[in-house]
Order: sequence, then C-alpha cells, then structure tokens
Amino acid sequence: MTTTINGIYENGQIILNELPKNIKKAQVKVIFEEEEVNENSGKRKMGIFRGQFEVSDDFDEPLTELEEFWT
Repeated sequence: MTTTINGIYENGQIILNELPKNIKKAQVKVIFEEEEVNENSGKRKMGIFRGQFEVSDDFDEPLTELEEFWT
C-alpha cells in the first residue's frame, strides 16, 4: 500500500505536514517538486493604466442606437 504525505524540504531537512498513521517501518521515496515563485502575487498596483484611456463626458448616457430594443 502507498501513502502520500506532503511536506517541505528546507535546509537539509524534510518537514512533513502530518505524521503517517499505522506505519511502523516502510521504504520511503522522496520526489522534489520545486515551488514556483510568482513575483506578481500579492497586492495589485493601482493606477498603472492612468492616463492611457479616456472616458467621454456622455459615457453614462443611454445609447440612442439601442432604443428599439428597450420598448
């Protein structure tokens, strides 16, 4: 039977997220999956597109082209 337990390898040690249950002795295979570091994670930067778009003064006005669909 195979049991999978996740953990972290850091500074020469493997730290398991949980202890195996009902296993006194077993062969162990270790697979290293490097963590992806996403530098863009975290808070969004606000205002990065400032000045690149213009909104016309009548933006909130109803579109006369669509009047036939409102009735």
